[in-house]
This record gives sequence, structure tokens and C-alpha cells, in this order.
Amino acid sequence: MPPKPPRAWQRMLSGRRLDLLDPTPMDIEIEDIAHGLAFVARWNGQTHGDFAYSVAEHSLLVEALYSRLTPRAPPRWQLAALLHDAPEYVIGDMISPVKAAVGPGYGVLDDRLTAAIHIRFGLPATLPVTIKKQIKKADRISAWMEATQIAGFTEREADGFFGKPDRTLIDGLAITLRPPRAVRDDFTARHAHLLAQC
Repeated sequence: MPPKPPRAWQRMLSGRRLDLLDPTPMDIEIEDIAHGLAFVARWNGQTHGDFAYSVAEHSLLVEALYSRLTPRAPPRWQLAALLHDAPEYVIGDMISPVKAAVGPGYGVLDDRLTAAIHIRFGLPATLPVTIKKQIKKADRISAWMEATQIAGFTEREADGFFGKPDRTLIDGLAITLRPPRAVRDDFTARHAHLLAQC
């Protein structure tokens, strides 16, 4: 008798069963994404403050930065920026050195989940290269802000890792650590707002 294959699905709070090896858009709910991301810590939790800096909070910041970088971007690309790390609601946020150690399997899993999430919310499975690059630029600016404001990096260190940001893009933006429930609710509300405009 062949060995039983390992379980590759996760039961979500919505009741959905998400197959991590073959995810389908029908098993994806924004409430599950928002809840999961609100409890996943960036920087492996190595940040100052009484609350972890969550992937949901990071995603809100990246979307705000993307909107500043590309003020005429249609809502669908703002939505893509908000969802840029959405797969982490089930696979967690691995820091770059861990991703390198895990190898290409992590990227394949991330790509499958991203495609299913995009299709679920009316986005193309794979984003156009120019949009992906713009979102990545916003992501790097966010990482610089996080590094210098809450993760203990000097600006010089952050410049070396993430590049020196245009100060006009980050003017007026500050990182505030909040309880997961507040972040989850803001993420869900922002998603609903953008989806309604798409």
C-alpha cells in the first residue's frame, strides 16, 4: 500500500479549504487574507514596540506609496499593490535569507497562490512587468521606512540594502504599530474601497 500523501490544504476561518499545491480562486476570501496577514509579523518580529509590525500594515503602506509613485494608476493596480504579499496569509513572511535557503520551491508556491488570489479579485494572474516593477519600488521604500523606523537600522545601512528613497514620497508617512484587529479592519475596508472602483 503506497504511503498516504501529506495533507497540503489548510482550513480557513471562513470554512474554506485552501489547497496550497493547487489553489483555486473559489477558496479565497478577503476576510481570511486580512486576518492572516494581520497576524503575520514582518522582520521575524524583530521590531520595536508593543505590537508586531504585520504584513497587513506593510501592505497598506506599500499601496499608499505605490499611489504616490503613480498617482494616475487605476484602482486595479492599487488593488494589486495592496495584495502584493497576500500569499503570506498562509505561507508566512520569510525574510530574504530564509527564502534563499529554501530554494525555488518557495517561489513556485508563492506564484500559484498569487495567481489564484489575483483571479479571485479580477486581476490578471500575472501582472504586467511595468506594474510589478512599480509595486516592487514601493515595497523597497516601505522596507527602508520599516528598517529605519522600527527595525533598528541606521539610514546608511538601509540605504545600502534598499536604496535611498525620494524623501518627497515618504513625507507625512509614519509607521505606527497597532493591534491586529485594527489593521485587519483597515485592510479589509481598503480592499472593499478599491474593489468597488475596479
